[in-house]
Amino acid sequence: MKKKEVVKKKEEFNNIIKTCPYKKNKYFTIYIRKRENAIARFGLAISKKVGIAVVRNRLKRQLRAIIDKNKGIFSNSCDYIIMIKKDCVNSSFQILEKNLINLLKETK
Repeated sequence: MKKKEVVKKKEEFNNIIKTCPYKKNKYFTIYIRKRENAIARFGLAISKKVGIAVVRNRLKRQLRAIIDKNKGIFSNSCDYIIMIKKDCVNSSFQILEKNLINLLKETK
């Protein structure tokens, strides 16, 4: 993901979580906000309860790779906040990718 594709401001991040609809499954919760801009933006969130920093950073790296690999699935006029759940820790990359894609298809 490039810098312009990231939701950075804390107020904006929290506003999306508080006000926007969401979908969830065993591995992820996705909040989606429609907007007028032409670039899809993403925010990743993971709790410290999931594991130590090494584990959390590995999961975020994997999720960024999944997002970059599947850019065509995401609508260009939306902001996405993806919350990673604890069940992701023991799952393979392929399982995470499959579940994220299925969850996105449900939101459309």
